[in-house]
Amino acid sequence: MSNNKPYFVHESSYVDDGVEIGEGTKIWHFCHILSGSKIGKNCVLGQNVMVGPNVKIGNNVKIQNNVSVYEGVEIEDEVFCGPSCVFTNVINPRAFIERKHEFKKTLVKRGATIGANATIVCGVTIGEYAFVGAGAVVTKDVPPYALVVGVPARQIGWVCKCGERLEFDENNIAVCKSCGSKYKLEGGEMMLF
Repeated sequence: MSNNKPYFVHESSYVDDGVEIGEGTKIWHFCHILSGSKIGKNCVLGQNVMVGPNVKIGNNVKIQNNVSVYEGVEIEDEVFCGPSCVFTNVINPRAFIERKHEFKKTLVKRGATIGANATIVCGVTIGEYAFVGAGAVVTKDVPPYALVVGVPARQIGWVCKCGERLEFDENNIAVCKSCGSKYKLEGGEMMLF
């Protein structure tokens, strides 16, 4: 795609040595990818994205403008990170105390969405296909398919794999109005039906 490489990096961006970038990935203006980071295939990194060092990003991930993905954060396949969403990696930062040995792992699982300006406090897992609303502040784990909003984020419902909000009937069954997928809610967990 650029310079005989199977991916594209805009000329204003920097990619340090020791980075792996998958085929079909596009890295746009003013990005910095730090050493040891791995970015999968067919990803799109918008303007002013910083990744790393030592960050793993899966395939088909979209990271919108002005996002920093710090060491300690792992993003699985097909995740959407909205504009200016925020990741952290230290729970109690101080400018005068180095805490690089205290990074807390944050895992964003397959297909999850993080809305614009949401903040993900380190040490949490965002479940598969979960949906974090714009501006939410996530301070604890988010279950798969959960819809969370607010400060601090709280669950207000469930979403389909396609991202549509689900409504459950008296038998705890929901059929997505958009794609027709069926789900059952059992013991506080949602599963395909």
